[in-house]
Amino acid sequence: MIVAFDNPIPASGLDQYIGEFEQLVTESGLVESFAARHHIRVPGDDHAPVAVASAVLQLRLADVDALNATFTMPGAVDLIRRWQSRHPYKAVWVNHEPLA
Repeated sequence: MIVAFDNPIPASGLDQYIGEFEQLVTESGLVESFAARHHIRVPGDDHAPVAVASAVLQLRLADVDALNATFTMPGAVDLIRRWQSRHPYKAVWVNHEPLA
């Protein structure tokens, strides 16, 4: 998942978002592993045609059923609404088979 906040937020705020998201998905029992990293800003970001990522979050799931279930996890709507009200953001999902 690529997360792009509409306006830059402090690194501590981004870490808080990632931590809350990680807790939500790992406690769901649906996720086999979770990893996240902040986007590394470069000058070319100033010319991005759509958005610049704030972070990349990777969830490893067992199958498509688990993927579909992540969209109805208890607490997901609350987390999204709470963060959207303070720091609006967009999320892009990239669903794929393992890369390696």
